[in-house]
Amino acid sequence: MVARTRRARISGIGGIFFKAKDPKALVQWYRRHLGMDIEDTVALFTWRSGKDGKAKGATVWSIFPLDTKYFGEDGASFMINYRVKDLDGVLAALRAEGVEEARKVEESEYGRFGWITDPEGHRIELWEPPKTYRAPERPNEME
Repeated sequence: MVARTRRARISGIGGIFFKAKDPKALVQWYRRHLGMDIEDTVALFTWRSGKDGKAKGATVWSIFPLDTKYFGEDGASFMINYRVKDLDGVLAALRAEGVEEARKVEESEYGRFGWITDPEGHRIELWEPPKTYRAPERPNEME
């Protein structure tokens, strides 16, 4: 049997989100010991890609309060956000494979978001960035 070539559905990691008992104290720890430029509880790491290096993007790192339900109802301590180019197409393909959506698609100035849950109950956020890139105010430049 010939192996079928499958088109990638995700294009990278858009963000890493985790819970903390004391988000403000943890932010201070990361600032002090790792030198991260964190605004409120969010750090943005900017990067460039593409053949010519002109495509710009950012990966979000954020601490959430321990009681957030944003990661799902099962008490998960983290959630990973993956970038996609065609959220509707990815969700349609996943539905056809029997994967259930965890929430309805939401749209904002930051792009479009959809959620699924893996077989072990981890909520996965799928993010289609907006067509025009808006640079973060205080990014952490990735080298």
